[in-house]
Amino acid sequence: MFVTAFIGVGSNLGDRKQTIQQAKEKISAASGICFIQSAPIYETEPVGGPEQELFLNTVWEIETDLSAKELLFVLANLESDFGRLRTEKNAPRTLDLDLLFYGDEIIQETDLTVPHPRLQERWFVLKPLWDLRSDFVHPILKKSVCELLDQVKP
Repeated sequence: MFVTAFIGVGSNLGDRKQTIQQAKEKISAASGICFIQSAPIYETEPVGGPEQELFLNTVWEIETDLSAKELLFVLANLESDFGRLRTEKNAPRTLDLDLLFYGDEIIQETDLTVPHPRLQERWFVLKPLWDLRSDFVHPILKKSVCELLDQVKP
């Protein structure tokens, strides 16, 4: 059975646009994942962490027969393939992939929280998500992406 999932994508080190494009190609070729569409890419200010360069952000919609944990493993490996180093929280990164939604499932485990716990606070996530599915309803907050976007500032 396939589940629709949304992945938040960001990059602020190196050739950001090329990194996102290459990562999209790799995830499209991954076993158990069918790439559906990508939102436009936005250049945004970093949130938290040390002083750093601007991000490029987008959201991908995929369908997958992988479990949420298996998908998270694929995303972590992809980040690693692009040189992501986890030196400190919110540090600059070559590639950041966040599992935003996994269908309408609610998962709260030590190493996985879905929906992503801060997505409703982040314009750089909500705006590209709105471009893809403005009517998608957050399974915990019971608000559409459109309603959530109206509550945050760019």
